[in-house]
Order: sequence, then structure tokens, then C-alpha cells
Amino acid sequence: MTRRTFFCAVDLGSESGRCSLVSFDGGRLYLDEVHRFSNDPVGIFDTLYWDPLKLFAEVKHGLQLCAQQANHHLHGIGVDTWGVDFALLGRDGEMLGYPVHYRDRRTSGMMEEAFKRVAKEEIFERTGIQFMPINTLYQLLSLVLREAPVLEVAVTFLTIPDLFNFWLTGEEACEFSNATTTQLYDQRARGWSFPLIEKLGIPTHIFPQIVQPGNVLGRLLPSLAAEVGMKPIPVIAPVCHDTGSAVAGVPANAKNFAFISSGTWSIVGVETNAPVITKQSFAYNFTNEGGVSNTVRFSKNVMGLWLIQECRRIWAQAGNNYSYAELISMAEKARPFQSFVNPDDEAFLRTGDMIRRIQEYCKKTGQPVPEEQEEVLRCVFESLALKYRFVVNRIEKMLGYNLEVIHIVGGGTRNRLLCQLTADATGKPVIAGPVEATTFGNVLVQALGLGLIKSHSEGREVIGRSVDLVTYEPCYSSRWEEAYNRFQQILSV
Repeated sequence: MTRRTFFCAVDLGSESGRCSLVSFDGGRLYLDEVHRFSNDPVGIFDTLYWDPLKLFAEVKHGLQLCAQQANHHLHGIGVDTWGVDFALLGRDGEMLGYPVHYRDRRTSGMMEEAFKRVAKEEIFERTGIQFMPINTLYQLLSLVLREAPVLEVAVTFLTIPDLFNFWLTGEEACEFSNATTTQLYDQRARGWSFPLIEKLGIPTHIFPQIVQPGNVLGRLLPSLAAEVGMKPIPVIAPVCHDTGSAVAGVPANAKNFAFISSGTWSIVGVETNAPVITKQSFAYNFTNEGGVSNTVRFSKNVMGLWLIQECRRIWAQAGNNYSYAELISMAEKARPFQSFVNPDDEAFLRTGDMIRRIQEYCKKTGQPVPEEQEEVLRCVFESLALKYRFVVNRIEKMLGYNLEVIHIVGGGTRNRLLCQLTADATGKPVIAGPVEATTFGNVLVQALGLGLIKSHSEGREVIGRSVDLVTYEPCYSSRWEEAYNRFQQILSV
């Protein structure tokens, strides 16, 4: 009987978290989700916070369940989460207040304030990161401008996965991939961009050492190990940014492939061996985030299924609790190519009545206003597919070669309509799966860190053998060309 190695993968997303037990027999990975829980932000007065203490309690429960199911023979733990958000720690390692949600309004106007201190071109030249108001840079700058007392007493800055790793091991460090999302990491100097940080008035002493994916951060604290029924096993840094783990888990064998990590956000991009920091990538507002094995995720954020999630929430408040499968079926019945929106318009960034915002956008741009639920859904799905094409076209233009295939990973792989629309809009085959790419990528890097897998490419072959993939072939229609031309006109409004 083949002996298996057991890993615990903790994946915290902006909507939910899960703890999975993944076993590896040397040829395949076997995944069992043992604990899933919600991640609910909390609004207090005018500020939106995360609740990491609740999340950590859920993580501990998940670790306990993993230990029981693996008969206490776990070999590693890895944590990945969303990017850009952070906690500040005091002198004794205590958390100085709850982390603020990236959708909070405190970053309004902060990009313009930053450019008064440092030229926009210089920020991009140093960091290679796309300009988004949610970035850590603008969150910290808001504290500087408010002269927030917390900055005067803060000793350590940790991104969200680093915070959980600190609570697990007592070790303070920032993992590379998540550090790059802050827009405070210098891609060329390969470290924190202290000249940039100083110009913004942010304290430089709070930033800890940066560690690479696959690094053993430390062992589970003995008291915590006893609490959850484990030995003090290694806590390993996967690609701690969840999108980075998802891309690490893409089971690709084509050389020139694009990826779409599809969830609340859709991240559309490619892997490169070096950052692409050029006048074009600056003009197109692309990003260069760290990945596994010294790769760079050259990509762009698209608002993603956030629009659908918010529409679903509004309909639920009215008593219509549609499942995602029901929403897809409704959209399939709607008349195609009626109205489009730019998913990345700032009107759609924050929580609110997304249905009304979509309708107002269509009215403002002189298009038919979607009134029925299926019309709203069709509008969003087609708009996402067209935006994917727009981003992929720009990647090909900047890199100078054609991409052969698009891999979609994450929760969006369950959306058969969006997968087919993406193939049709781009004219490229779409390979969907795995849904749990983030968890597989997390474990792949843990296995690399322990020497159980020799290379990233070998790990991708293992994932390919471990899951069922679905291929969507493009169906050409001249109506897509007409739709894309209309869509580009809307983007220029």
C-alpha cells in the first residue's frame, strides 16, 4: 500500500474560508474539504473591518478536524488569503486594532494624494504594480494623512496571511507574493522599496523580512499544537496570495497559456520569468506580482463575479434566494448582446445596489436598460467575457506572441455559461479546472518546500492527473466581433 503524506491547506477568501486535508501518494493529490466557514466583514460607524479573531478560531477548528481525519499524521500547514490588507502589531506582538477591509472608503482620493508626493511613473517603475485604490500603499497613506496614532506605536506590519502565520508559529515575516501586492515592493531591488516608503511618510521600521514561497516559517507553537491535537509540525509559506496559489495550481502543459483566476475578482494574466515594466504596461495599468519558483504573474484585475454576488444579495433581500446554478440558467435564457458594462468602472467597486448601478450605467452609455433579472445577469456575464478578451489582447500585444489556450481556475469554473462565453469572445479554447486550484497550488508549494516534488512543472503534472478538466471550444460568430467593437466604444466613454 502506498504511503501518503498529509497536508492541511488553509484558504481564506474575501467571501469564505476553508480548511482542506490533502494527501499525496507520490503521483496524485486527494482533496477533502473538512471545514468551510463564512468571512463576514463588520461595519462599525463608517468603517468596514475584517474579523481575524473569528477567522482564526475557525482555522483552529479546521486544523483540529484535519488532525483527527489524518490520524494525527500531518506533515505541513500552509495558509493563503486575499491580498493588500494588513494588520499592525505593537511591541509585544499584540494586534493594534482590527484590519480594515480593502473596500472601505478610507482610500478615496488617496491615489491623487500619493501622486503629489511621488510621481505615478516612479511608483510603477519601482513596483510594477497596477494602480488600484485598494492597494496597501493608499491604505497606509490614509493613516499618514490622518496622523493616526496607531502608526506611532506600530512595530510590525504583516499582511493578512502573515498575521495568521505569526499566530501559528510566533515568527514575523512577510511572504514574497503577498508583499508584492502592497505596491511597496521594489521588483528590481527585490525588497521593500524604502525610498518610496519614506517619500510617502510611512514608517520604514515596521516592515519585516521577506521570505520566498516554500520556506518553512517555523513549527506550530506547542500550546497551539496541543490544543488542536497535532505535533508541532512545519508551517510552510505557500504562495500566500490566494491568486498566486491558484496560478501555481494551473495544470498547464502548453508553453504560452493565459490564466483566469475566477472568483469575486477575476485575475487575467500570464506567467513570465521577469517583471514587464514598460511604458505600455504602465499605460495599460497591468501588474507584476510574485509567484512560485521566481515567476511573475503579469496580469490585470477584473472586477469578476463580485457584480453577480452583489445582485444575488439584493435579490435575496427581496425574498428571492437564487442559487448560482439558477442564476446561470436564467442568464442562458436571456437575449444575447443587448447591453454591456465595464466591470471595472469605479461605480461597481463598493457594496450597494448593484442592479441599479448596472441599469444606470447602461442608461448613461445610451444602451438598452436591462430590467428583468435574466437581462441583468446576461449583461454581466457577456461583459466579463468581453473584458477578458480585451485584457488578453493587450497581453499579446505587449509580449509579442499569441496565447494558445486559456485556463480558468477557481469557483468560476462551475459557471459553464461564462466559460463558453469566454471561449467564444476570445476565439481560444478554454480549459476549466480545477475548482480548488488555490488549495492544490498551496499544497504543491508545501510539497516543494519539503522536497517531495522536484519542480513546479512536475507538480502541475501531478495536479493534472488528480482532477477532471472540461474544455470549451470557441464557436465563431460575427456577432461577437460586433459586440466587441461596441464594448470597446463603451470603455472609451
